[in-house]
Amino acid sequence: MPVPTKIVDTHQHANWCGRDTAGLVADLREHHVTYAWLLTWCLGPTEEPGRHLHYFNPAYYGSAVHPGMPLSDIIDAKARYPRDFIVGYCPHPTWPDAPKLLEAAHATHGARVCGEWKYRLPFDDPRCLELFRVAGSLKMPVVLHLDVPYLPDAHGRPAYQPEWYGGTVGNLERALRACPDTVFIGHAPGFWREISGDAATEPKQYPDGPITPGGKLHQLFADYPNLWADLSAESGRTALARDPAHAVEFITRHADRLLFGRDFYGGKLPALLQTLPLAPDVVEKIYWQNAERLVPPPS
Repeated sequence: MPVPTKIVDTHQHANWCGRDTAGLVADLREHHVTYAWLLTWCLGPTEEPGRHLHYFNPAYYGSAVHPGMPLSDIIDAKARYPRDFIVGYCPHPTWPDAPKLLEAAHATHGARVCGEWKYRLPFDDPRCLELFRVAGSLKMPVVLHLDVPYLPDAHGRPAYQPEWYGGTVGNLERALRACPDTVFIGHAPGFWREISGDAATEPKQYPDGPITPGGKLHQLFADYPNLWADLSAESGRTALARDPAHAVEFITRHADRLLFGRDFYGGKLPALLQTLPLAPDVVEKIYWQNAERLVPPPS
């Protein structure tokens, strides 16, 4: 695969998984990332971090309510490294006047991405749709985390997943239809499992078998031009690695709407992409050009 002339990491977080902002910037430099989108995950009294608690900023431990990944950490990172970060922010949709909070963050702190949306609500809840519509009016793409509420157990029966976010691919489709002027960036296990036709019967949260025909993502991309996706985390990387020939076809077909992102540190995703015979123009699109079509680079 050709080496990209620039890299934009469209899915990163501040002060998490044992690294402060300086540690994140060092990682960006090590992996030749030009700059990154920094995303919040706003918890507070309406949401609990569950198994993710130890990933978060330890400075907030002992607080009555852990804020998760708050906007304040991103504002601080941007102030210290202005050319390294784009500010992202997504208020909890149940907060009073959440759409107005998004507008305020856009105006006051230069937030240009609505994300990360990671909440235990269906995407098509009216409170979410109102937030998404405001994001669309501000030209802020929305980064969505989808984890399904049920997975089949060993006997094919639905097993409840306590840490679900967004609902199902059906909830996603209704949000896409209700907010045609908003760009949605799909992400996470519940999204990427739908690349394969076995999504409804596969018990693993991160399926790793061969891609089968009939994956719902293909039709969603065909029907909704406002659907994009980032390739971040184990979910995106595994979806590509499970069938490299399919990955080349999928990336090439949707090259105008896919984004490079890591959601972590290190070079696992670039290492995988380097094994795929992608055309030079496709490489440039997914590594940086698509990101800058959505959000201008930091100045």
